[in-house]
Amino acid sequence: MKKKTFLKSMMAATLLTLASGSVLASNGLIAIITPSHDNPFFKAGAEGAREKAEELGYDTLSASHDGDVNKQNQLIETAIARQAKAVVLDNADSEASVGSLERLKAAGIPAFLYDREVNKTGVVVTQIVSNNFQGAQLAGEKFAELMGDGGKYVELMGPESDTNAQVRSAGFHDILDNFPEFEMAAQQSANWSQTEAFSRVESILQANPDIKGIITGNDSMALGAEAALQAAGRDDVFIVGFDGLDYARDSILKGGNIKATVMQPAYAQAQRVVEQADKYIRTGSTGMPEKQLMDCVLIDSSNAARLDNFSLKQ
Repeated sequence: MKKKTFLKSMMAATLLTLASGSVLASNGLIAIITPSHDNPFFKAGAEGAREKAEELGYDTLSASHDGDVNKQNQLIETAIARQAKAVVLDNADSEASVGSLERLKAAGIPAFLYDREVNKTGVVVTQIVSNNFQGAQLAGEKFAELMGDGGKYVELMGPESDTNAQVRSAGFHDILDNFPEFEMAAQQSANWSQTEAFSRVESILQANPDIKGIITGNDSMALGAEAALQAAGRDDVFIVGFDGLDYARDSILKGGNIKATVMQPAYAQAQRVVEQADKYIRTGSTGMPEKQLMDCVLIDSSNAARLDNFSLKQ
């Protein structure tokens, strides 16, 4: 009899053990759904959310929608079936995500968004995004400093339909358009792509060999631009990017073409949204408005050595 009781206890303990090896926490489950972890920015957010949730006593179910709305819908249905206490989401599409978020709300499960918003308020509890305009202003100010007494420059943008691309470009020009001695020789979309940025800069250099600097809407394009400059032997052209990739940090520290970037605090942003989810679960309120902005941080030679995985280490 004692042996049977012992075996039952062991079986119960095994059922409560998750794949991560942790024992099911008493606070319940938080589902974390993000774009592909192949992208270091999205991976940093997923890790930040998971670590904070587990620190606060929750089990986590972390999965990627890979930018596919249908897959995101399936993952949200899984969260409903698993009776998650909350869903933390970096959504796949600002319009198409609304329907599944409404189903989540109807199921009594609160959703907390970070990095990207949806085009409707009231269906989620929290939407925390980077202050892209403020970050772009920081990039513009650093770029103006590097331009010195003037000259020609190039801007590489994200997709023209992308809100973040538009906001960042507006932030750049909020600063740069105040300098009549700066001439924008070209402004082209490279669709956030390193490969497209390489080919764009190759062509731009042929038409405008006298450019002095390149400002880019993200660091992937900055890296593509740098590769094109290096292939052309142009170490005299500087680049300012946006995102805070460790690859951009390495270029800054090694004296490459990239002289600065702007860090989006992906890790801290995801941790903050989980803290608010925890407070809401415990008290029924976050004490904060639904839409919130987190400021970005300029990364240059003065602090690049402290940049690690979208956070500044002490």
